[in-house]
Amino acid sequence: MYQKIKRKTNSACKAIRFRYLSLSLPFVMPKTLTLSRFKTLLLIISIFFNLYLLFIHAPPTFISRYSSSPTTRRHLVFAIASSSRSWARREPYIRLWCSPISTRAFAFLDRAPLDSQGYGSGAQVVFSGDTSQFPYTFRGGLRSAIRVARAVKEVVDRGEPDVRWFIFGDDDTVFFVENLVKTLSKYDHDRWFYVGSNSESYQQNVKYTFEMAFGGGGFAISHSLAKVLARVFDSCLMRYGHLYGSDARVFSCVAELGVGLTHEPGFHQVDMRGNLFGMLSAHPLSPLVSLHHLDAAEPIFPEMNKTQALEHLFEAVNVDPARILQQTVCYDISHSLTFSVAWGYAIQVYDGNVLLPDLLSLQKTFTPWRRSGSFDASQYMFNMRDYPKDKCKRPTVFFLESVIANSHGIWSTYTRHSVENCSKANAIKNLEQIRVFSHKLELDVDEMKAPRRPCCNILPSFNDSMTINIRRCGDDEVISMNF
Repeated sequence: MYQKIKRKTNSACKAIRFRYLSLSLPFVMPKTLTLSRFKTLLLIISIFFNLYLLFIHAPPTFISRYSSSPTTRRHLVFAIASSSRSWARREPYIRLWCSPISTRAFAFLDRAPLDSQGYGSGAQVVFSGDTSQFPYTFRGGLRSAIRVARAVKEVVDRGEPDVRWFIFGDDDTVFFVENLVKTLSKYDHDRWFYVGSNSESYQQNVKYTFEMAFGGGGFAISHSLAKVLARVFDSCLMRYGHLYGSDARVFSCVAELGVGLTHEPGFHQVDMRGNLFGMLSAHPLSPLVSLHHLDAAEPIFPEMNKTQALEHLFEAVNVDPARILQQTVCYDISHSLTFSVAWGYAIQVYDGNVLLPDLLSLQKTFTPWRRSGSFDASQYMFNMRDYPKDKCKRPTVFFLESVIANSHGIWSTYTRHSVENCSKANAIKNLEQIRVFSHKLELDVDEMKAPRRPCCNILPSFNDSMTINIRRCGDDEVISMNF
């Protein structure tokens, strides 16, 4: 049976070869080359020629620029909404993160600042165009919302070269630029992306929409989407005179192009007031990208003003931006203690075994954004736990003192913040300083897409000081107190 099939196959192959030779050798067999065979020959030659060009000499146009080179700070252009009245007061926030050498940023003002010295930040001051022709009908709102929204068009129309992402925020928005670069590197800038986050306040999201990137927290628009958005933006503004804010106008125009919000939890609108400790000490695994509304918050470090406190935080940010505020939980079985480390900010020490999931929720140290509202956990978009009113029932807190980096790694030191003379366990009572050793956190794109919380070891034997070593977890390692 096999031999019969083989003979039939060979016969078929010979027939095909003969057919091919008869078509491809017209000068050998000129008498048999008819017009129909000549057309068939040209078709075959054309097919082979096209395949040759496609697989041998065709340029690799199917490879996106997204994979050709990494995104850097210079690929980002920032458009910062400001005004002549607020610029001098909030310009120090911009100085924290905006370097004129490595950061392209434009601050859009209505007119020259009241303080003539308000041009010292890394952002270039530009003046917004006339918006008097656009309608604004929101009762009690501010017409400046149109001017701020139109920065989306005006910054694109500047024609800045080699832009991959346009970033928008307020003059009281503090960006963590290296983390922003890493976050946006997950996405193809040649595709249409609108990246940001909504408010922490449930009521704010209900009022405006859950799918809008709140402007104070900042948002990013890929260059490919921004160019199209800029072309249609003025006509779109005419339809949304009834809206309150600038971010609602941008969202509406992006939505009309059929694009939805890509949520990134590192953007923080911070629709809350007072003490932000509970929020900052339990940051999600995503890198910290922005903080807003810092004028409405207390200084994030004790015994400092707001600017000093942020400058102190940036001492750690400048050493290891990806690790800033990243929460690591350590257990000391010998003393029955639990340590929650928000790197570069604070360490909390709990007496006893506190399970990891309980430490991931935010402590209610802050107050609602709306001063008239009562505090209710259902008002927020995250899990919360009580912050004891009795100060002696709270964990012992150690705040960042210093950060030092060398060729071996990074040492960060945290000192005890005592607010009351409370009775504590012996292991905590004498503890005055905690040192943390780590290596700079360098995350590639794949790790950014699937982050994992680090593990840590507590070095044995301590009295008034102790050392924690932060490291990668083993494959099967769990973060718990193993008895």
